[in-house]
Amino acid sequence: MGAGLGPLHEWHDFYLLIGTASATLIGLMFVAASIGASYFTPEREAGLQAFLTPTVLHFSAVLVTCLVGTAPLETRFSLSVILAAEGVAGLVYACRVWLHMRRGGMLGSIDLTDRLFYLGAPLLAYFLMMASGIALTRQPDIALEVVALALVLLLLLGIRNAWDMTVWVVIRSK
Repeated sequence: MGAGLGPLHEWHDFYLLIGTASATLIGLMFVAASIGASYFTPEREAGLQAFLTPTVLHFSAVLVTCLVGTAPLETRFSLSVILAAEGVAGLVYACRVWLHMRRGGMLGSIDLTDRLFYLGAPLLAYFLMMASGIALTRQPDIALEVVALALVLLLLLGIRNAWDMTVWVVIRSK
C-alpha cells in the first residue's frame, strides 16, 4: 500500500472476500447463460439485455473496485479519482438501462419491486460509490465505509436480480 492509503489496509480482507464472491458470481452468470442459450430467442432478447447485462455489470463493478482497492496505488487521490469515475460510469449506465426499458415499452410491465431493484437501487449504489470517491481525500474512514456499503449493495442486487431472472426463465419456459 502507498503511504497515503493507511486506512485502506484495514479493508484488505473485506475487498478480498467480496471481490472473490463477485468473480465467482460472474462465472456462474456465464455458466447459466451458456446453459440457457436455447432460451435466448429474438422475442426474449430485449428482456434479457435489460436484466442479464446489468446484473453482470454490477458484479463486475464490485470486482473492479476490489481489484483497485487492493492494488498498490501510491496516493489516496488516485483511488479517489478511480472510485468517482467508476461511480459516474455506473450512474450513466443505470440511466441508459432505464432509457432502454422505457423506449422498449418495458417499464409498464415491470412491477414496482423489480423497478426498485433493477433501476433505483443501482442508481443509489453507484451514487454512493461516486460520493465515496469524492470524499476519500478528505474523510477516508467514512468514505471507505460508504464504498463498502455500495459494494455490498451491488453484490446483493446482483444476487437478487440473478435469482429473479432464473425464476422468470423457469416460469416463462412452462
